[in-house]
Amino acid sequence: MIASGAATGRGRLWERWLDAVRADADRWPLWLPPAMGVGIAVYFALADEPATWTGPVTLVLLLSVAFALRHHAAARNAALAVACMVLGFAAAQVSAWLAEAPRVERRTAATAVEGRIVQTSPRENGLRLLIEPERIEGWQGPLPRRLRITVPGRFAATGAAAGRRVVLRAVLLPLPPPAMPGAFDFPRQAYFQGLGGLGYATTAPRIAAEDGGGGAADWLARLRQSMTERIRSAIGGAAGAVAAALVTGERGAIPEAVNQAWRDTGLAHLLSISGLHISLVAGIVFLGVRTLFACIPALALGRPIKKWAAAIAVAAAFFYLLLSGAEVPTQRSFLMAAIVFLAVLVDREAISLRLVAWAAAAILLFLPEAMVGASFQMSFAAVLALVAAYEAARERIRGWRAAASPVGRLLLYVGLVAFTTLIATAATTPFALYHFNRFAAFAMPANLIAVPLTSFWVMPWAVVAVVAMPLGLEAWPLAAMGWGVEATIRAADWIAAWPGAAWTVPAMPDLGIALCTVGGLWLCLWRRAVRWAGTLPIALGLLSIGWTPPPDIVVDGEARAVAVRGPEGHWVFETRGADIAVETWLRRAASERAAWPEGQGTVPYCDPRLCRLRAQGERIAIVRRRDALTQACRSADIVLALVPMRWHCGRGVLAIDRRDLARGGAHAIRLGGGPPRVATVAEFRGRRPWTAAGGADEPPAEDQ
Repeated sequence: MIASGAATGRGRLWERWLDAVRADADRWPLWLPPAMGVGIAVYFALADEPATWTGPVTLVLLLSVAFALRHHAAARNAALAVACMVLGFAAAQVSAWLAEAPRVERRTAATAVEGRIVQTSPRENGLRLLIEPERIEGWQGPLPRRLRITVPGRFAATGAAAGRRVVLRAVLLPLPPPAMPGAFDFPRQAYFQGLGGLGYATTAPRIAAEDGGGGAADWLARLRQSMTERIRSAIGGAAGAVAAALVTGERGAIPEAVNQAWRDTGLAHLLSISGLHISLVAGIVFLGVRTLFACIPALALGRPIKKWAAAIAVAAAFFYLLLSGAEVPTQRSFLMAAIVFLAVLVDREAISLRLVAWAAAAILLFLPEAMVGASFQMSFAAVLALVAAYEAARERIRGWRAAASPVGRLLLYVGLVAFTTLIATAATTPFALYHFNRFAAFAMPANLIAVPLTSFWVMPWAVVAVVAMPLGLEAWPLAAMGWGVEATIRAADWIAAWPGAAWTVPAMPDLGIALCTVGGLWLCLWRRAVRWAGTLPIALGLLSIGWTPPPDIVVDGEARAVAVRGPEGHWVFETRGADIAVETWLRRAASERAAWPEGQGTVPYCDPRLCRLRAQGERIAIVRRRDALTQACRSADIVLALVPMRWHCGRGVLAIDRRDLARGGAHAIRLGGGPPRVATVAEFRGRRPWTAAGGADEPPAEDQ
């Protein structure tokens, strides 16, 4: 009887849940982008590249089945749902096929490179050139589409600009593989960007063509470079670099100390041009143009000045999109802003979850690889959560605004800024933990200072400065903009210095971020009480951070460094050029370097030939010279040879040498509960178009 009653209760709960989902039938189309995202995720999770026909043929078959079942609603809808997933899978396949291009497979000696400059990016100490090579000395076969070459500050790069041909000598490097299994996969990102290799110049670039010809893209890149230089020179210092980032999207010259402070206070979103910036620029232009037209009686009384202002605002937002480099958050923001102002043109209200869904679907269809990046995930998570939250609270906010006094409206604005910060922070926190292993504890007070300052002072002066630049009158608006940026930098430094301002957490597993994503979508896309069921997978996803402990041993793929987890942190042995890899290991383990004990008989202990350590009851030897191999094999359970081995240690000894590292990339070893368990970067990445062997001496830190 008790079991029967429990089953009846579960049946009633299931029926109530189905009724709630059916009642939100108008929300079903909002699940199109998530369905496409499932297909894209499946594609990138595969260990081997599928046959080219898999996605397109399966999609055609499913659409045929849906058409055949058009009179059976349930079966037809199920076929269409699966077809949406396959559409995402097929889009990723096509994008990968179109992106295929030659790459630098191994380090070269200094060689002559000649090509066309696509983009120049200032760095703290030098210049970075994105080049489409036309000739590489000694290269056999088709050339890479693009190379990214860093020019050190000691070399003058006078005249380097987009569209011009350049000749230089450079050491070319393959793209660096992940620092450990599960870490950021830079070659995958670079593959879809058409980037075939890295390099550093050994001579000053020589401009081979001074005319700076080229099409609209080159003209726009030169304009972006010129505006960046004018803003930085007018304001100067870190404030000038930040101001340039807000206008042109060029963030390379921002000092690392400023970047770190803004990350630790939850202000890094202000440096990536996205919804806030696009909406501010479009809104400022819309308000300014409409006010100007309203001052002209002939226009104000007889013309649709609101619609004219909306059209000009869309044009301004589009120019801002192109000027800032058209990154994924900017594309999404422009699409949404354009639809909003289009609604003004046709006298409709447009801000809705449907707008967010169509913007996401468009990006997933044409740039499916964006879905696996932090930019897309955090941008859409924040916007989706904000639109859903304000949709639920719209009537209440309208009532408060209508009944409030001027002082009450000011307090309401402050409260809404806090509410917006709280929602955006909550929505993006799982993705920040997954990608960056950092949590900003004081994001709300930092944003309460920075967002109003950016909205009402910095960005309005930025718009005025851009309008004044063709006339050469940008000095005074840029000076005013610089004051606001400097105040924001000081606020970030102040808050970042508070105790406990930023926490480092261990790496979240893929299952954890998947649970958070599903729970967040469920919470935002439904309208009735059933939405609150999404909080359970979100909670499980956040708790998953503690499910999988970090590896006990990590070995660099180029035999440059080893880290062993001890009771008070990680013992690290490293050589030159491994600092970024070691930093990644420690960050993903939420650990710190442990001090090496001193003394001949201590463990761990290092001499010029080998290092001896003990972890989880296992004796570990790190071999630095070949003449120590025999001793290591006789005295250790795990031998990590940073040199090639010509024999096996024997049964019961786990031995990994330089050749194993070259084949498999970085190794992660977990101890305890049986024999050591080894995972490699090569196994984790599988055999995909972007997984060619190779590594670089200096992995680009900012790409992580």
